[in-house]
Amino acid sequence: MPANNQPSAAVIFGCAGPALSDEERRFFARVHPLGFILFARNIESPDQVRALVSDMRACVGRPDAPVLIDQEGGRVQRLKPPHWRKAPPGEPFAKLAAHDRAAAREALRLNFRLIGRELRDLGIDVDCAPVLDVPIVGAHDVIGDRAYGRSPDMVADLAVQVMEGLLDEAVLPVIKHIPGHGRAMVDSHHALPVVEASMAELEARDFPPFRALCHAPWAMTAHVVYTALDSRHPATTSAKVIGDIIRGALNFDGILVSDDLSMKALGGSFEERTRASLDAGCDVVLHCNGDMAEMQAIASAVRPLGDQALRRLDRAEAMKRRPTAFDPASMEARVNQLLSQVT
Repeated sequence: MPANNQPSAAVIFGCAGPALSDEERRFFARVHPLGFILFARNIESPDQVRALVSDMRACVGRPDAPVLIDQEGGRVQRLKPPHWRKAPPGEPFAKLAAHDRAAAREALRLNFRLIGRELRDLGIDVDCAPVLDVPIVGAHDVIGDRAYGRSPDMVADLAVQVMEGLLDEAVLPVIKHIPGHGRAMVDSHHALPVVEASMAELEARDFPPFRALCHAPWAMTAHVVYTALDSRHPATTSAKVIGDIIRGALNFDGILVSDDLSMKALGGSFEERTRASLDAGCDVVLHCNGDMAEMQAIASAVRPLGDQALRRLDRAEAMKRRPTAFDPASMEARVNQLLSQVT
């Protein structure tokens, strides 16, 4: 807690550009969000990102305020060349695993150590990865080549290595999109997916990776309606899905953050989205686009972090490991050597 004893609000915000405006500084200092998230619009160079991250944390008076980013590799990669390496998506690792599971595990852990080192160098300490969604034939390609396979066993097995590689570099992973986005026929950024699979089908294919990684420090919800679980509300705003499935059947007890509240899968005002997500059981809500009017609406409805969320944050921090030295060039060469078996 900062020196002024102001509790953190249960929200993570983005910002509009590569540097904070005076209005953003005043807003963040007043609202005191738990943390922040970065996107491509916020990124120009390593020194600029370091300065932005430092400025964000200074606004809330907490040098340990979480700073998130989506750095999966492939098409979901906010840090890009020439300043940062071009990392592969999930699919090449799944192809490698199909004939050499041990090599794929090694390659993924090394790949995410490299990603983790890049993030840590910038002061970013939470990566919204790995994707645990298991796509089905015909599903929208919003997941697509981001997936670590087409079977629950392979996805779980490989995603563990993503988590371990990030933790090796003191970066916290976020498993997503719980309890599973792989059956969605539309992109939840643009519309609300409705999944009509039975409970038995969800148990057999969608839930196992999340159950296997239930010890993860953070998880992000899916803006998806599962008619077998709750026909009226997407997981993000469903007390039944969060209570009975995510916290219950899947046994997840880490920080649960909503997917972006500005996505079109959700309806209602931003105040209503905020209250519904927190009432349903999300520890924290996420808003990404930096729109000040939307952020002000969310701030009017958000509440301080609860005691359980604070406990979960402490547990997550304790999972970070002390990084050890390595040669990035040699490690990247090893990843490329292993992946060359399938390229």
